[in-house]
Amino acid sequence: MQFARRAEMITPSSTLAITAKANELKASGFDVIGLGAGQPDFNTPEFIIDAANEAAQAGHTKYTPSAGLPELKDAIIKKLKRDQGFDYERNQIIVGNGAKHVLYLLFQALLNPSDEVIIPAPYWVSYTEQVKLAGGVPVAIETSERSHFKITVADLEKAVTAKTKAVLINSPSNPTGMIYSKEELEPIAEFCVKNDLVIISDEIYEKLVYNGNHFFSIAQLSKSVKAQTVVVNGVSKSHSMTGWRIGYAAADAALIQAMTNIASHSTSNPASVSQYAAIAAYNGPQESIEDMRQAFEQRLNTIYPRLINLPGVTCVKPQGAFYLFPNVRPLSDACGFTCVTDWVKALLDEEKVAVVPGAGFGMPDYIRLSYATSLDNLEKALDRIEHFIKEHTK
Repeated sequence: MQFARRAEMITPSSTLAITAKANELKASGFDVIGLGAGQPDFNTPEFIIDAANEAAQAGHTKYTPSAGLPELKDAIIKKLKRDQGFDYERNQIIVGNGAKHVLYLLFQALLNPSDEVIIPAPYWVSYTEQVKLAGGVPVAIETSERSHFKITVADLEKAVTAKTKAVLINSPSNPTGMIYSKEELEPIAEFCVKNDLVIISDEIYEKLVYNGNHFFSIAQLSKSVKAQTVVVNGVSKSHSMTGWRIGYAAADAALIQAMTNIASHSTSNPASVSQYAAIAAYNGPQESIEDMRQAFEQRLNTIYPRLINLPGVTCVKPQGAFYLFPNVRPLSDACGFTCVTDWVKALLDEEKVAVVPGAGFGMPDYIRLSYATSLDNLEKALDRIEHFIKEHTK
């Protein structure tokens, strides 16, 4: 059987692959510590679960509008006004099956064949693949620890061409946890407006910020910047609702309509009960977000010193999200491996610790470790990594 070229050119998600392998080992009875999954280890707050149950019992189990329930759009509009001071109308909001699906709809609606999207590297693994699925060309700008993995206008000037359609900013970042300040965003926004480039602002980790750092949305800079920005967000990370699959985009009404048309012929609509849960999440008490944020901050501050004390490892301390992104190439070399990916595979096989190789994020010398697990698990994982290093450097 011959498959479509678009299917053959896509690289499977490295984060989902490592999680699947870890789960397979767990099912076989092994004590696996998974540091690969990009989801909070907390359960969804009880009041949100109750709201979903009440909605189901009340019969809210039918089709909804393709772009989402009007009541959920209103809750999102209130959230955006409350948190960033934004003003949006219902026709400027689309709700999808998670922020990942919303991004997929966006690229499908935005890109023509050969249109380019500038993406800072390291990047979330699905950005480049979704651009390719839409017929576009991902243009990665490689960053470094020295620049704290952030791009500048100088980088954009080198990367932009006549085919450039959009620039993607993910802040706080997956996988680095770095946050762009208002001062860093201002020249980037000015460049995008001047060159008529769409700004895609993935803000899914906005609530998970640590150690006195602050989140700022690029769309807050001015009306002209907001007009060219697509804000992407959702309840997955902020309210520990990854499995509920609710994300949204806020943007120009015409773009939202185009995305809605595509959604109407693909998924029809997000799950009805999940939408009622998201309404409760945005309209209800928000204390659970702060509780979770504080737990992640404690984990980061506890585990980071141990990580950077590993021989040959360097790592910029994250400001947000729940990932560490260390350069382990010198360590991998010292352990006798030809590449970091082989080092990662051996770590899982021998010590049953699952981390994600950096190749999928565009940085093959790095690994991503999620600290969205208990402090006890994190400590045990570092113990095992230290033992693994000793065994391979005798």
